[in-house]
Amino acid sequence: MYKYHCLNPISNVGLVNFTNAYAKTENVAEADGILVRSAAMHDMELPKDLLCVARAGAGVNNIPLDKCAEQGVVVFNTPGANANAVKELVLAGMLLAARDIVGGIEWVKGAAADENIAKTAEKEKKNFAGGEIAGKKLGVIGLGAIGVKVANAALELGMEVYGYDPYLSVKAAWSLDSKVKNVADVNDIYKACDYITIHVPAMDATKGMINADAIAQMKNGVVLLNFARDLLCNEKDILDGIGTGKVAKYVTDFPNPTTAGKAGCIVIPHLGASTEEAEDNCAKMAVAEMMDYIENGNIVNSVNYPAVDMGVCSTAARITICHKNTENMLTKFTGAFGDKGINISNILSKSRGDYAYTMIDADQAATDDIVNTVKAIDGVIKVRVVK
Repeated sequence: MYKYHCLNPISNVGLVNFTNAYAKTENVAEADGILVRSAAMHDMELPKDLLCVARAGAGVNNIPLDKCAEQGVVVFNTPGANANAVKELVLAGMLLAARDIVGGIEWVKGAAADENIAKTAEKEKKNFAGGEIAGKKLGVIGLGAIGVKVANAALELGMEVYGYDPYLSVKAAWSLDSKVKNVADVNDIYKACDYITIHVPAMDATKGMINADAIAQMKNGVVLLNFARDLLCNEKDILDGIGTGKVAKYVTDFPNPTTAGKAGCIVIPHLGASTEEAEDNCAKMAVAEMMDYIENGNIVNSVNYPAVDMGVCSTAARITICHKNTENMLTKFTGAFGDKGINISNILSKSRGDYAYTMIDADQAATDDIVNTVKAIDGVIKVRVVK
């Protein structure tokens, strides 16, 4: 029996997909797998026998990825499961910025006691009129699952769309409408676009990328949208841009003391992926990833180990190995199996940074002897007999 623990409430639409081989436990120390959304795990002591962590969402800033990798704990996320929910909110953000809908609604609330409010509104509405997004240029920085959906939807709304992503995947390229103009230099987005939306992960190379230097290149009256991570923007620089009129609006889904209540800022309380549908999709994907790893050893959508997938094992045994990405590891593994007289029918190994993962299907059962021999190889982190 495998045991899983939920650090946050996880949609039952996903949890019901666990088979009878799984049981939920309230004791995290005995968990084989952990499901998490936003709970902070950095100061958490990882269970001794923990195999994996599945994040029901895309961002993994709350999970100690290196610590997990060092202990042979594979961390998954669910890219694309919440993409439509975020896309819809980005589109709403553009419309909120284009026309002062928020200001207009607040005016109506303030004038609720006016018996002639309809007539008064006709005089006041010019203060909230704004403009249309059709015909405007939208720059999409980052063309992953969300960025592609935003770009394609904006085309349908009549916008001229520019996309920038130096790491564009084949899958994303196939999904992206051919009318999206591919830009090789992000500075061209800054210079050309009326609206700019950012959809990249928070890494050292991207943190604070929307800063004073970037803003200086932008059109006067540019609208900036941030539904990815607040760390991607130097928000003090953006407030300075709002003060000079360079930035017309900053729409963000990440409330903090810097932007909350500030003029020119439309701050949404982190609603991007909070729809019922998105939470269901994330839960279903997270559970599927966890089950496939626990039962078959396959890694799909991991953020700290490479993608390695050999399907369902059809031979006598399958052994998986989390190990350091150092030289001659495969030679040592195959040598160990050969010395024990165990024939390897299939082997697949991939690396990611400092870590690697190897799957071995064998024609004979995996004995304690071969497992202990592999464990003793320098650089091996965790050995598991899947079958």
